[in-house]
Amino acid sequence: MPEVDGADWYFKNSLIITNRKHTMKYLKFFSVCTMLLIVNGCMSTQPLLNESLSNFSNVYDDGEARIVNGELQLISEKNWFFSTKKTYDDFIVEAEVKMPDTSEFSNSGIIFRGQIVESDKGSYIVGYQAEIDPSERKWTGGLFDQGRRKWLYPLHPTRSHRDEDFVTNFLGEWSKEKGDAYSHLAWNKVKIVCKGPVIKIFINGVLTTHVKDVKDSKGVIAFQHHGSKAYKERRDKSNIVRFRNITITTL
Repeated sequence: MPEVDGADWYFKNSLIITNRKHTMKYLKFFSVCTMLLIVNGCMSTQPLLNESLSNFSNVYDDGEARIVNGELQLISEKNWFFSTKKTYDDFIVEAEVKMPDTSEFSNSGIIFRGQIVESDKGSYIVGYQAEIDPSERKWTGGLFDQGRRKWLYPLHPTRSHRDEDFVTNFLGEWSKEKGDAYSHLAWNKVKIVCKGPVIKIFINGVLTTHVKDVKDSKGVIAFQHHGSKAYKERRDKSNIVRFRNITITTL
């Protein structure tokens, strides 16, 4: 058996250990990069607005939607929702909304995971709605179930009809902080997060709704105009509701 020089043996084995360490570092780096690519691929943020409104359709016989200076401007005679063509399941929707300075009733909201219903009277949309409520009760950021259970959070004395699909509310009672999050006649940022059965709504960074509900897991997104008597009678457009910077991030 040939003799092995101690220095030579040490040098060769040191190279093997060093190479293994470098290989492990490269593997870890590759794994991190791969995970980042997967996460970024799954979380793709897209604008919903363009000049042709090609991402939207009107399933109603009412309502007018226009792009003006990058804003989505809505007006209608009756309660109306302007809907995306696509349906979405888990996502983050972000938008800014500005309500009009008008003496007549004004109200809006964003339906999400909405269901389009066909009836003998035409099509309409039901589903979860992030409320925009400039009235004195200050329930902007509350959760309304349009066309079905009505107020899910906060609870209304006569217009709340939670059922077995409503699992839990994580926030307790409605608070002054939630009510004061909305600023009337200014641009307000709305953020809606849906992940599985968990729903969160933020107004200007304030968490106003956090519930678990299993009624719907997928559907359209739709922007509301509650109707204008002045528009119906005189074509007066002073009650226009404006949205801008509307994006969706799929989760």
